Amino acid sequence: MRFEEVDALGIVWHGRYPSYFEDGRVLLGEKYGIGYMDFYNRGISAPIKQFHVDYKRPLRFGDPFTIEALLHWSDATRLNYEFILRNAQGQITSTGYSVQLLLNAAGEVLMLPPDFYAEFRARWRDGELTEAGCAE
Repeated sequence: MRFEEVDALGIVWHGRYPSYFEDGRVLLGEKYGIGYMDFYNRGISAPIKQFHVDYKRPLRFGDPFTIEALLHWSDATRLNYEFILRNAQGQITSTGYSVQLLLNAAGEVLMLPPDFYAEFRARWRDGELTEAGCAE
């Protein structure tokens, strides 16, 4: 974390956690070919519909931490992410989730997944994605 991300007490400001979650979401999306640009290049946007954070214990300036991002299965055409931040001792410092809808170029909600995302979901459903990152 950067010094600008902490308050006068050296504690990470609560408003920074969404950007930490976003870092995890971006990496997961890039890993599986379902990142921002994968959608954008196909004329699809994925705006946030819901976002939630639970603060368990503070992170302080200089504390190393890890971000875990999980994509949870949904039969609906949306992205359900869960986030877990842990400090260097492995203690959970915060958790959260986001829900994103998929929209076409006209801003209409997609009721069916675009082909590339449907292919990803089929590989996931069939157990081909064995690495951490996707959860049912």
